[in-house]
Order: sequence, then C-alpha cells, then structure tokens
Amino acid sequence: MNIQEQFDQAVARSKTLTEKPGNDILLQLYALYKQATEGDINLEPPANAFDFVAKAKFNAWEGVKGKTKESAMQEYVELVSKLK
Repeated sequence: MNIQEQFDQAVARSKTLTEKPGNDILLQLYALYKQATEGDINLEPPANAFDFVAKAKFNAWEGVKGKTKESAMQEYVELVSKLK
C-alpha cells in the first residue's frame, strides 16, 4: 500500500476515533493534513488578534512549513495510528 492510500485511510480513521484527542493533537493533525494536501502555508496571519482558533491553526501549519508532502502524510498516518 502506498503512502497516499495509507494517508487516505488514516484520514477516514481520524473521523471515527472513539476518544476526541486533545487540542495539541488536533492542531498537529490539522497542520500535517494541510501540509500533505496543500503544501506550505499560503495564507496571511489572521487579522483579528482575538481569533485564537485561527491563530493557533495558522501557527500549527506554519510550524510544519518546508516538510515534504510525503513526510507530512507519513507523520499523519503514524499519529492517527497512535490514537484510539
């Protein structure tokens, strides 16, 4: 099974987890997913300083900038496999 198929399965599995992961894990999943599907972040930082969710997502995605698509996919698969 190639990495794209593993990634697709992990994405499907992440939507059926029995326990909701903590915010840190959710941000990691978000960042790795965005990096794997869209590449390096291509957005401006959130204009509203009080939009903490958008800021956290922006920072998480920016934190994986430069990571290859395949590497992001692999890390996403590994992270989902650790979750219940």
